[in-house]
Amino acid sequence: MKHYFNFLLEGKNIFFIWLLFLAFFVPPYVLITVSVKDIRPELGTSLLIVLAFLLLCLVAFVFVFYIQKLVIEGLQYKDKTLFFNGSFGKYFGKVLLGYLLSIITLGIYMAWFIKDIYSFFIDNTSYNSNNFQFKAQGGKLFLLILLLVFLPMLVVSIIMYSGFSLNLAANFNGQLTLFTIVNQIIVLIIMIPFYYLFYKWMINISYKDMKITWKTEFWPSCGKIASEILLSVITVGIYYPLALVRLYKYFTEKTIASGNNRELKFAYDADQAGDFLFIWGQILLTIITLSIYYPWALCKITKRILSKTYVEESSPEQGFVQL
Repeated sequence: MKHYFNFLLEGKNIFFIWLLFLAFFVPPYVLITVSVKDIRPELGTSLLIVLAFLLLCLVAFVFVFYIQKLVIEGLQYKDKTLFFNGSFGKYFGKVLLGYLLSIITLGIYMAWFIKDIYSFFIDNTSYNSNNFQFKAQGGKLFLLILLLVFLPMLVVSIIMYSGFSLNLAANFNGQLTLFTIVNQIIVLIIMIPFYYLFYKWMINISYKDMKITWKTEFWPSCGKIASEILLSVITVGIYYPLALVRLYKYFTEKTIASGNNRELKFAYDADQAGDFLFIWGQILLTIITLSIYYPWALCKITKRILSKTYVEESSPEQGFVQL
């Protein structure tokens, strides 16, 4: 038996928050963009940029909290909506502590910071009076970042820089262009396994006696991600919305909730042509209105995707599962 999700949040409900975000985010962003080109060692200029950057971070995190809260409470399943009971004070305390520890540890704590933020939103979300719990560990994310991002990029940077330096005098412009292109391709290839393992790390959630995870294999999954990225690059981004839809469908159908010899399977009824045109239409409206339409685009795209996402429950003979 299939049970579809629904999304009740409308653009008008987040329009005011979006306007506040633009009002407080755009000015410091423009200031930083303009000032960074002419940065001087004088204290005044540097301090102004630092303060503008801190304001950007503050505004972004405040926006994330309220938008995430509204999105969570807009999600409906079996005519019941999710409930979020996390407070802004506790959230902001985690943000400040996470930033401070990340700076003190030169970025090492960032993995645990990310884990704490995900835990905050998931652990404070409940459905039918039962809370979800985020089970992934910060230590595992740290190893993923270290082994799949930091070390490979460090090695690649050293090799590429050495080769570039040796040939610098011969043809500066040509070498610089080639260096940039090759470096971007290598970084993109390196990031594919990380993208997969990072999202697999994220989908580690428990609800009652069930555990929600991905039932995937490494090479087929990385191949799927690589092919969708390649098509997006070849089409100069035109294909990108369809890439997201195809990846969403692929990994949604690899998502299961299991426990006590029972299993729930997630799936998505894709209409690839319709989804592609719909998403592009929302993107174009957002561009034309200089992002004013964004709240409606966000809600309409989310509603279209979630309303075609469903959970298939076991039959009574197999052991009926009540989520």
